Amino acid sequence: MTATLCGARLGLAWMRWALLALLAFVLAACTTTPKPIEGEAADAFSRVGRFAITVNEEGGKQSAVQGGFSWSDDGRRYVLDLTNPLGSTEARVEGRPGAASLTKADGTRLVADNPDALAEDALGSRMPVSGLRDWLRGRLAGQPDATDVSTDDLGRPVAFEQGGWRARLSRYDTLGPRMLVLERLEPGRRIMVRLVVNQP
Repeated sequence: MTATLCGARLGLAWMRWALLALLAFVLAACTTTPKPIEGEAADAFSRVGRFAITVNEEGGKQSAVQGGFSWSDDGRRYVLDLTNPLGSTEARVEGRPGAASLTKADGTRLVADNPDALAEDALGSRMPVSGLRDWLRGRLAGQPDATDVSTDDLGRPVAFEQGGWRARLSRYDTLGPRMLVLERLEPGRRIMVRLVVNQP
């Protein structure tokens, strides 16, 4: 194979990669502010961003999943959409007091009283959906009790343990933290969840 032909093939491979990267960027940019919940209350709240979950097993095995999220909450019920890196919705978790449902991209729908279990089914790893309702607003959940709570100069929580998760909240804006780092230790594995808010 001549150097010219080899260079041309490398150039085409690079161009294909660049086009795929551009397509991924454009599709990811399409994940904008979630649609407001119908009949929105005065304390309605929404956040859009990226998440990454890393699970480290005792034997050294590591697994990871990442994508985007959008959260809408009208004070009575909430909707959490989880998207893949290309911006396609993989799952939607909807919750209200005492009930939660999960709808997957293939139309499969599951119902439970625990939204955390439903999110784990969608992602293959635990994610504290019930705690996020408060943590995204920069406040502690009502139950269970939080321990080892640290606050900043404005009294906002920056580190605490609640519901089996060790949380660190930072980069606050007027709505709440723009970065949440959550860690959970379980027998034989450690789970890390990182959420970065891109927009309100």
